Amino acid sequence: MPIDGFLTPAWFALLAVVAAIVVGYVLAQRRRKRHVLRFANLDLLERVAPKRQRWPRHVPVALFAVAFILLVVGLAGPTAETKVPRNRATVMLTVDISNSMIATDIQPSRIKSAQASAKSFVQNMTPGVNLGLLTFGGSATVNVSPITDRKPVLDSIDAIKLLPGTATGDAIAAALQAVDQFGRIIPGGPPPAAIVLMSDGKQTVGRNEFDVAAEAAKQKIPIYAISFGTAGGVIDLEGQRIPVPVDDDALHQLADITNGQFFKADTDQKLQQIYDRLGQQIGYETVHREVSKPFFAIGALLCLVAAGSALLISQRLP
Repeated sequence: MPIDGFLTPAWFALLAVVAAIVVGYVLAQRRRKRHVLRFANLDLLERVAPKRQRWPRHVPVALFAVAFILLVVGLAGPTAETKVPRNRATVMLTVDISNSMIATDIQPSRIKSAQASAKSFVQNMTPGVNLGLLTFGGSATVNVSPITDRKPVLDSIDAIKLLPGTATGDAIAAALQAVDQFGRIIPGGPPPAAIVLMSDGKQTVGRNEFDVAAEAAKQKIPIYAISFGTAGGVIDLEGQRIPVPVDDDALHQLADITNGQFFKADTDQKLQQIYDRLGQQIGYETVHREVSKPFFAIGALLCLVAAGSALLISQRLP
């Protein structure tokens, strides 16, 4: 956890006291050595004194010095960026179920990949986030209103059936309405919200998607647009092979208008990575928090270890 600042750095002045104590200890050891050499009978001392290493007796003092440094750092109030759950956030998972999603340019198909990855996204979402599901073909349907229970959303994802038409604008409008209605019943004002739009991007009917995206931008609700498919996608419909190229430009523009993000998911593996990342971005927020507790804990532990080692080595505290 990298430290990025301190709340009360004036406490670092105590490090000068720690440094003075260390210097005083070193000088005291040198003076003690001179006194021993001045008054000791060296021949007798070598015969009767046990042979011991000199460095272990300095270990307790070194541990105390390190402990004091850690305690001073803790008093200075170190801060770091930490992730905390967005327990009041609302997310509308908006899935394109138009016939073009049956294309197999993403294996096993666009819609199957979307279903599998959407379920992973739901299962890994922060428990406190209110998650809803909306599907759209030629019209938009709110399958599950925002809720913290994940089972209804997972069951609705499994029950998805494809429909003709792609009303992307209507879907965004319905998602905004669902967020607004849910926000009205939440105490403390509307919670932060986001729309996760899964689509191959080609609108065919309904309200203009960019006009509705502008409304989302006014409400500060970002759209995280995930593009399904490739330029070479085709489907078999009533005996005809119909090209269904993905419209990345439209989805990218929707994300840009709302200050959201665009993701290109042209493989199943990449799609899974996108949903894992989205779960972190939407389910958590980064905040600056004081992280002094580990410094106090380690400093106190080192003090105990230093005291114990002093009693063990020299039978007294330093």
